[in-house]
Amino acid sequence: MAISDEIKKIKSITREQFELLYNISRRLNSLEYEEGLIEETLDLVINVVNAERGLFAKYDSSKKDFEIIAARNLKKESIQDLSSFSSGILQKVVENKKPFLYHDVQSDPALSQFDSVQIHKIKSVLGVPIIKDGNVWGVILVDSQINRKEFTEENLIFLDFFSNLVSLALDKILNLQKLEKENLYLKNQLQSTQKIPEIIGESPAIKKLFQLIHKVAATDATVLISGESGTGKELVARSIHNLSQRKDKPYIAQFCGSIPDTLLESELFGYKKGAFTGATSDKKGLFEVADGGTFFLDEIADISPALQAKLLRVLQNKEIIRLGDTKPIKIDVRIIAATNKDLKQLVQENKFREDLFYRLNVFPIEIPPLRERRSDIPILVRHFIKKYSDREISITPQALKKLESFYWPGNVRQLENVIQRALILCDSNQLTPDHIIIEEEDSLLDFKGTLEDFEKLLLLKRLKEYDGNRTQTAKSLGVSVRWVQIKLKEINSNEFSENE
Repeated sequence: MAISDEIKKIKSITREQFELLYNISRRLNSLEYEEGLIEETLDLVINVVNAERGLFAKYDSSKKDFEIIAARNLKKESIQDLSSFSSGILQKVVENKKPFLYHDVQSDPALSQFDSVQIHKIKSVLGVPIIKDGNVWGVILVDSQINRKEFTEENLIFLDFFSNLVSLALDKILNLQKLEKENLYLKNQLQSTQKIPEIIGESPAIKKLFQLIHKVAATDATVLISGESGTGKELVARSIHNLSQRKDKPYIAQFCGSIPDTLLESELFGYKKGAFTGATSDKKGLFEVADGGTFFLDEIADISPALQAKLLRVLQNKEIIRLGDTKPIKIDVRIIAATNKDLKQLVQENKFREDLFYRLNVFPIEIPPLRERRSDIPILVRHFIKKYSDREISITPQALKKLESFYWPGNVRQLENVIQRALILCDSNQLTPDHIIIEEEDSLLDFKGTLEDFEKLLLLKRLKEYDGNRTQTAKSLGVSVRWVQIKLKEINSNEFSENE
């Protein structure tokens, strides 16, 4: 447009309109979030032109498709039937890249062809594009089903200026969001080598776990935590939440094992009044309670096929349906799931949905068992002594050696229980081997590791029985001393002295 035309447009604006644009500019520039800008922009346009109804749609240029973000009438009531708006007219706004006005849509050959125009008897339409970096980012569309002269050329000129103000406010908000993301990324990069208070340890395996937690906490990705019982899966889930942008929102945890299907479903999804006997009122499910926050599903492998299908819907559509209802409810929840089972194997056995597995397994985290981070045992022992005793209690090298040589099939939880029991038995200020009581035979019966793991367990057990003598250990196992030495090197076990 020529400069002279721009000057003419400016001169056509009244003093009252300039004041209104100034106030609108101040209002828009005070907003900090994209969602707030969209809502405010739509309300302003509807009120300024006194439209019967309007919508705000974001435009994806790569897919050439629209996503309707908000739609409502002059009374600020949301409009559910979005099909009544013409996608064809939205496309016309994108093609023009400037505000347009049609007084008589029904007699316009280019617009009257659209089904929604005829079905809903749309008479006049006003469209406003929101431009970012030279491309259409969004479209505001208002229309009238009553009056062909509902909108004026004056409205069109005013909204041309208005759309520029929105574009400037949008640039500010998107740049601010980009800066916040960059700051969060740098913060998490700095923290990635730092400890996490809830998780105790300094071994290489735990340091790697810290890095994974920090990295994924900066995102909204779905996380699947795997690990044996007692490794601390819930601690990892809570740490991810506490380090994320959702930390001030709800953190809800639900154990999924050994719970009747109908009870678990009503807990997760809630129910509508009258859905079943005893449902005397509507009840929110835990997914709704967790809205805006994090939902932790423990032992996810135990949920039924029916619930797996419903959980898939939550992950795909970000919505739930209460029991006894048909209306979907949108939710914003970050899902973290955990299991001590091999989900890939369950998928192969048709016991777990493959599509759900891939939806959950966006960012897998495997927690190492305690036997793979034995160097953390002294740190954990000191932590549990401090946690469960008000006295200054130490532990003898022999007692610590006994703890370090055990296989710990129950992992950190089992170690915590053993230390708690030892402190109860201890009448002095020092824990000795006599205070360390471990149910070894029961642990062997519950062993769920691999053959290689069992080999290591048996080797360490025999070494303890023969007081670290590798020659006698090898003889009892029917192997060579060199075999024992190689295996000890593999498991980084240097706590036994050579007594040959």
